[in-house]
Amino acid sequence: MRKCSLSVLPALFAEIAKSNTLYIPASDNAGGAKFTKWEEGIQYLDTLNTVKSPKDFFFPHTEDLMEFKVTGKNIELFDIREESEDFVVFGVRACDVKSFDILDRVFLSDPVDSYYASRREHGVIISLACTRPAETCFCTTFGIDPATPAGDISAWKTEDALYLQANTQKGEALLSSVEALTEECDSTDVEAQQEKTRKIMQKLPLANLTTDSFGGGKTLELFDSPKWDELSEACLGCGTCTFVCPTCQCYDIKDFNTGNGVIRYRCWDSCMFSEFTKMAHGNSRLTQLERFRQRFMHKLVYYPENNDGLFSCVGCGRCLSKCPISMNIVKVMKALGGEKK
Repeated sequence: MRKCSLSVLPALFAEIAKSNTLYIPASDNAGGAKFTKWEEGIQYLDTLNTVKSPKDFFFPHTEDLMEFKVTGKNIELFDIREESEDFVVFGVRACDVKSFDILDRVFLSDPVDSYYASRREHGVIISLACTRPAETCFCTTFGIDPATPAGDISAWKTEDALYLQANTQKGEALLSSVEALTEECDSTDVEAQQEKTRKIMQKLPLANLTTDSFGGGKTLELFDSPKWDELSEACLGCGTCTFVCPTCQCYDIKDFNTGNGVIRYRCWDSCMFSEFTKMAHGNSRLTQLERFRQRFMHKLVYYPENNDGLFSCVGCGRCLSKCPISMNIVKVMKALGGEKK
């Protein structure tokens, strides 16, 4: 483990940015935070979570896939991808780091999504342990320890120092490149901070939330529950929950005629939208209840059933704070029996 004084943090960012594009949490000028490309003068914002997750770095909101031109009966295809840049994302919380495990199982399984795979290859994640979890946090429900984040490099920030520990070869290479700005140290201060964070988590309102009522094999038990009707009644179908979620991976593929060819692109979509998966014969989920149920059954039942028990939620709390009608996965879990007595 290595550390550096917080006074050295700007120099550390500058050194990393010499060979990588660096992104750090910074103010979004609307009271929140977003990952922003670091440049001289960009101030690091010590925030719990950014409004949007770092998912966007690997699975962009919109992305051009290819271009093609049609001349008569001839179709000419063009691969318009450029080589991915080497980049570093600093300050990713443990919940968001865990989301990459979920996304990897979707995009890196056969057939591999080469667009996503390229970004994963070129990206380095520096996680940051939590010290002030919010009342909306429930990552421990899904076995995540906010005091010991994963990533290529794990980091812990105290009042006067930043501690760094490499976990992968990419992490070791990056940490070696800034070795002159850091020094070897023991983990005493880090262990003390971890203990404090874990004690805070035990006292949060959602500390007793459990997944015992969910997981693979629960489809028949939960699908026809009469509680879905009441839970979904006020849902607006706005999709806010899916767009702030770090693990949602639904997308649509569209073609745009530029007048000089056609660009095929993909963009995020939401299972909460009435036109999601709409086909020539119509939509397979005609009501908001069906769409609402699909979202939460996928998170809590379908995904773990097909992925070795791994749930498709990381307890980041974004949907709790952003839903305009205050309906979220926690209320669904409690209603269907997911809270310890």
